[in-house]
Amino acid sequence: MIKYLGSKRRLIPALGDIFAASGASTALDLFTGTTRVAQEFKRRGGLVTAVDLARYSDIFAQCYIALDGDSIVKSELDDALTHLSNLAPDPGYFTQVFCEESRFFQPFNGARIDAIRNAIESEYKDSVLYPILLTSLIEAADRVDSTTGVQMAYIKQWSQRSHNQLSLRVPDMLPGIGRAVKGRAEELVDALGPFDLAYLDPPYNQHRYVTNYHIWETLVEWDAPEYYGVACKRIDSRDESTKSIFNSKRAMPPTLFQTIQSVNAEVVVLSYNNESWVSVEDLETACSVHGNVVQLAFDSKRYIGAQIGIHNPSGQKVGEVSHLRNLEYVILAGPKKLVERMASAVGSSVAVSGF
Repeated sequence: MIKYLGSKRRLIPALGDIFAASGASTALDLFTGTTRVAQEFKRRGGLVTAVDLARYSDIFAQCYIALDGDSIVKSELDDALTHLSNLAPDPGYFTQVFCEESRFFQPFNGARIDAIRNAIESEYKDSVLYPILLTSLIEAADRVDSTTGVQMAYIKQWSQRSHNQLSLRVPDMLPGIGRAVKGRAEELVDALGPFDLAYLDPPYNQHRYVTNYHIWETLVEWDAPEYYGVACKRIDSRDESTKSIFNSKRAMPPTLFQTIQSVNAEVVVLSYNNESWVSVEDLETACSVHGNVVQLAFDSKRYIGAQIGIHNPSGQKVGEVSHLRNLEYVILAGPKKLVERMASAVGSSVAVSGF
């Protein structure tokens, strides 16, 4: 999967154990992002609904969650990836904007991305392979980028991985079907249930995913948008329609609390960290409408950009980060015996509170 701000990669085993201990058969991942958590629930046998507003996230959800991996004819997928891999480079918008006017990718890879993306759109748009091929391309591009992990800036000197040749791979799909829903969590939540378990990993601060991953948005939409700034961000990222209420320090808390309360699920699992705008006590209170509450805490490295340092839009290092680790919290809310069983399934975590 792609490098991702707020990724729950390190929590996946614990969240999977929590899901298994819940006995749930249906699950909601309301802010699915890269779908890592939704994939784990699906891997554990869940019928999963994955929700997000981002274009790239919806493609990931179509590929990894909605599609039955066993239904895909492997030879057809292999043939498609081989065909795309062998296309002659064809520099276009992507190369011009993200390799020449900015330096997110080396031009030789940009020209291949242009060629592959054009072919996906013209040859596979109406195929069941479409989201799989797009996912493969995004993940391949992520492996050869020259960033600190987000697309607000690129590194001044080419990263070592950017010198590698773009390589398409078969996404690691899972058997079973699910559901991909594109839209705003706070607007959809009332109509999505019921579920046995709902997982919420909302944004907690000012970081906007539509700008942090604007290249993936353009790679999916493939609309050659106008752009602005050193990072060549999509012009529509300035529109109110692309802004999330969860990135507003004033509006986020009440919206989050209402969203939590509106979830129709027997058990609610909420993850966040200690860099949030909302206190743990307020989150526990919001979750308590669903029953007994238990809080777990995990010590964790911060996202990859924090490990590298603070860079300006031109990729120059301009400062040091204040800390390299934080606490990742997981709140469980539901029937008392059930959440206690779920908490006890995670031996390496620490239950720091419960009521």
